Amino acid sequence: MATEDFDHVQPYIGLWYTDMAGNSFEVVAIDEDDRTIEIQHFDGTVGELDFAMWFETPMEMSEPPEDYSGSLDIEREDYGVEMSELASTDDWGTAVEYLERFDA
Repeated sequence: MATEDFDHVQPYIGLWYTDMAGNSFEVVAIDEDDRTIEIQHFDGTVGELDFAMWFETPMEMSEPPEDYSGSLDIEREDYGVEMSELASTDDWGTAVEYLERFDA
C-alpha cells in the first residue's frame, strides 16, 4: 500500500490497526498522564508508543484477526478439534448434567 492510503488515526482501546509495514496490533491501554499507548501484537508481544510516535506513524484501522491463537503460541492443529465442526447444542445438556458427570 502507498503512504497516501494510510491516515493518522485516533487510538481507541479494543480496536485493531495496521501500520505501513503490515504489522497488526490492538490498542490495549491509553495512559493520558504518561501520554503513552500500549499495544499488543497478534503474537502476544506488548509494546508502547508515546503520543507523538503514534501520530507520526501512518496506519489504518483494521479488522481483528479471525484466529486468536497467535498470542497463545499454538497452531490450529493443536486445538485437538476441527474448528469448522461445532458440537450440536443437543449434546450440551444442562449445567447439572455436566456436573453430575464428575460425581460418578
